[in-house]
Amino acid sequence: MSFEAYVPEGSHHYMALLKILRSSQITLPAELRRQFGLSEGDYLEAQAVKEGILLKPVSVVERQKAGHALVKLLDRVHAKQPASKLSAQAQEEWIAQEVKAFRKDKRPKRHA
Repeated sequence: MSFEAYVPEGSHHYMALLKILRSSQITLPAELRRQFGLSEGDYLEAQAVKEGILLKPVSVVERQKAGHALVKLLDRVHAKQPASKLSAQAQEEWIAQEVKAFRKDKRPKRHA
């Protein structure tokens, strides 16, 4: 691990100079990991920005775990709703009408 910590002139922010190691790996200093609550196995999103590379912590949910949670939630919702007497097409048309009415109500009023 090779890095140097410094505070850029005119700044009050902690900065770290990182070195790219074998296999293009970098090591974030412990102070930054603590500050952002990062630990081994966490994910960072790398984004190209005008000033360079921006690393942002992200939450990644396992697909299978998220799928089970969604099914469980849908089961709870459907269990509370009575079965519809409308056909699937009639339900879709009703939903489209409701959305259209909602959008019309939320549209900004024009002043003459």
